[in-house]
Amino acid sequence: MSLEALRYRRGSLQILNQLLLPHQTLYEEISSVRQGWEAIRSMKVRGAPVIAIIGCLSLAVELHNKRNEEPSLGNLETFVLDSLSYLISARPTAVNMARAAQELEHFVQQEAKHEGTTPDSLRESVINWAEALLDKDLEDNKSIGEHGACHLLQHVGQDKVRVLTHCNTGSLATAGYGTALGIIRSLHARGCLEHVYCTETRPYNQGARLTAYELVYEQVPSTLIADSVASLAMKEKRITAVIVGADRVVANGDTANKVGTYQLAIAARYHGIPFYVAAPSTSCDLQLKHGGQIIIEQRPSQELTDINAVRIAAPGSKTLEGYM
Repeated sequence: MSLEALRYRRGSLQILNQLLLPHQTLYEEISSVRQGWEAIRSMKVRGAPVIAIIGCLSLAVELHNKRNEEPSLGNLETFVLDSLSYLISARPTAVNMARAAQELEHFVQQEAKHEGTTPDSLRESVINWAEALLDKDLEDNKSIGEHGACHLLQHVGQDKVRVLTHCNTGSLATAGYGTALGIIRSLHARGCLEHVYCTETRPYNQGARLTAYELVYEQVPSTLIADSVASLAMKEKRITAVIVGADRVVANGDTANKVGTYQLAIAARYHGIPFYVAAPSTSCDLQLKHGGQIIIEQRPSQELTDINAVRIAAPGSKTLEGYM
């Protein structure tokens, strides 16, 4: 059984506080858009697909729990659109929330125009839309896993593969199963995964705290490595492929992902190792022509200088901006 980033039933949303992993497993209730925004911004939940899901479901839960209120149709429409705009601002680099917001906004505007639409029927339609997003993500992830595993095995012509991955792209970053980690899961289920190496993923340690946790939980043969060891691992550990996820893929194929992905791609090319990006179509932004147009989120410098609120960097040390 896979770990769950969220637990949802109509009117109730709980998220796994990933800041506490792997030492503590705590699910927290999300009952409003504001709480959903705060959970995304603080990275209690993270991963491009699940950011969109949590955002939309936080809206669905608030709408459900306010069903006894009687706003006008116009006021309800305005509340939904304002909430979506607000949710996008929590983590702007990951495009999934922006795409979901754009699609839901169009859906709401069209529904509101239909003759006979009432506040109650619009509310129900929005909730159903958000719940369908949850189901589709899980379906997409399993498809990515199966197609990715088949392609990799056919491409390399080996019965057993050794994979290197970065950051966290599994059940904790999605509705379930995962993207890049979903391919690794599928390989393992087929008996075709010899070993997986996961990077620690500084500065936020998603690899050490989350990916290693998922792999150990599911008894997948794995080794945690320092980010600075990745090139050496490619040279000496017979790595078959590098598989990563994505926060955004633009029209020319440029990809924004967790900081450190770029140097892995360069090292993989140098060593002649196939490099794969596993992502759902919801992570694609074809309106942008190249990666230079992607807005890169600026995270607090304390995420680099501190660990668990304890400073490890020398006082006065400056940090390089522009990482996510």
